[in-house]
Amino acid sequence: YLYPNRADNEAFIRDVIDLTQVDEYLAKKNADNPEMAYKLFHVILAAVVRVVTLRPKMNRFIQGFRTYQRRELTTAFVVKKQFADEAHEALAYLSFHEQDTIDTIHARILEEITNCRSDKLDNSTAGMDTLSKLPRFVLRFVMWILHRLDFYGKVPYFLIKTDPNYASVFFSNLGSIKLQAGYHHLCNWGTNSLFVTIGEMKMRPIFAADGTYEMRNTVEIGLTVDERIADG
Repeated sequence: YLYPNRADNEAFIRDVIDLTQVDEYLAKKNADNPEMAYKLFHVILAAVVRVVTLRPKMNRFIQGFRTYQRRELTTAFVVKKQFADEAHEALAYLSFHEQDTIDTIHARILEEITNCRSDKLDNSTAGMDTLSKLPRFVLRFVMWILHRLDFYGKVPYFLIKTDPNYASVFFSNLGSIKLQAGYHHLCNWGTNSLFVTIGEMKMRPIFAADGTYEMRNTVEIGLTVDERIADG
């Protein structure tokens, strides 16, 4: 009640991860099947799925002055249909279970990306395209109604079933466009309480306790969390 908006309760954490062992792991995984390669994104997504599975309080959200525990673990990310400025985007939305491994996660991500890069519009994009055609005064009224429904958890499911703002974890792979991980805000719309940004892989000095260092492949990760969902 003191701080009712999700965007007012953001805790941002940024860290640099040494990828030496991850690179060795990926080289072994990809030795026999380079065409369907495992990538860093798959490892990070699998790691986050495991963390949220082991720490179920991370799979909570706050809406309408109440705290809810999700029944499932969902992730979302944006997919470019082509690697070009004018190319359209699609929204990938995946559900995972505690039995999932990096192999099942890898297969599901590849399947979802293939679907996203087809000519078919995803549910959320199609809905937004329809709403954007309304006159502004009508759209403002419609959005006011939707925000009131969102407050009470009554937004029709067909409108939000692939909305990334309703996912447990929203990923942004900024490294794919050569950017470093940075802060990304949460949204008061929806239920998303954890946003993960992934930066570009880069050689950085890793220091030992005696002050010596070694240049290693690293990646920067940014995490924005609604700090109200759990302590510590």
